[in-house]
Amino acid sequence: MGNVGLLLVGVALFVNGLVSVGLVSGRGAAPINLFVGAAQVVLPTLILVQSNGDPGIVNATWPSYLFGFTYLWFGFIQIFEIDPRGFGWYSTFVAAIAAYYAIKSVGADPVFAVIWATWAIMWTLFFVLLGLGVAKVGRLDLGHFTGWFLILLGIPTCTVSAILLLNGIWPTSVAAGSVALVVLLAATALSVVLSRRSAGGEDVVDVAPAGVPEGSVVGSVPQPA
Repeated sequence: MGNVGLLLVGVALFVNGLVSVGLVSGRGAAPINLFVGAAQVVLPTLILVQSNGDPGIVNATWPSYLFGFTYLWFGFIQIFEIDPRGFGWYSTFVAAIAAYYAIKSVGADPVFAVIWATWAIMWTLFFVLLGLGVAKVGRLDLGHFTGWFLILLGIPTCTVSAILLLNGIWPTSVAAGSVALVVLLAATALSVVLSRRSAGGEDVVDVAPAGVPEGSVVGSVPQPA
């Protein structure tokens, strides 16, 4: 059931990426966030209820709640225009846990180590954008960069991974981990290029980063309600 939830997460990241680059409205993305968030809370709960307190199952399951709360919170921000700064600071906790699992997974599963690192980067971007309100770094529009990063890596790190895991063909070799790292670096570079094009080189881009409703954003920086 955990892999089923992971399969759905990729779609939520992809759609929120489209919001960040201005192709989908924040309210238009709210339903998928609420649905995926609910699934990421309900499915782990079902697993834990049936685990009989097995420490291995508990440790493998509880991180799903972090991401479930993420999408539920996103959905509420998009619908009710809640001040996103609290969510931004919450993202630091998620990013730290993801970084911990990335380091922990290096020896046993290099591919998932890269995936955890990718998620750590995503949630760090949410913190910088929504918690600190930093919209640009030099000439790089962080809202658009985050959007393309989610679009390019959301489905590969979540949906594709879930399909491979569900079919029992998950690679754990060092070579596979190296390929995953190359994909991460290439997607990061491509996100920079695409963000410069989609932002149009303008100093102010009126696009809601990572699914924040348009009404609470000025120049792509989330504003308090």
